[in-house]
Amino acid sequence: MAASKYTPDVPMKLKIKKLHPDALLPAYAHPGDAGMDVYALETVIIKPQERTSVSTGIAMEIPHGCVGLVWDKSGLSRNHGLKMLGGVIDAGYRGEVLISVINLSAEPYTVEKGHKIGQMIIHEIPQIEIEEATELSGSARGQGRFGSTGK
Repeated sequence: MAASKYTPDVPMKLKIKKLHPDALLPAYAHPGDAGMDVYALETVIIKPQERTSVSTGIAMEIPHGCVGLVWDKSGLSRNHGLKMLGGVIDAGYRGEVLISVINLSAEPYTVEKGHKIGQMIIHEIPQIEIEEATELSGSARGQGRFGSTGK
């Protein structure tokens, strides 16, 4: 496995290409935040239980060895029932970043152009060698599934 090029004392660079002149670059709301806010390029009404993709108007060059993970904005999730879907952006992808979202509430929600729709975390990802095995080592959990650790 190749050594990572990331070092904590040297900021990582994320190249962003605007695909539309109205697109807004992602931005951190506060120093030290894990996720950078990603903005809607368009106004979209999401009906209850509807899934849609919201355009951001940007493409990015995620550093090799990293992934972009799209997560909910906590206020949109808690207050309006919006949940992000399928939020893995691979380092080799150069197309438009679309934010896939479902409205789990009973009310329609309007995403306004220029408003925050999600947040992205850039995370270092090791490349793992996959090996088929006939046996796995034991563990304290074993084959315990959902709820196996109790309440």
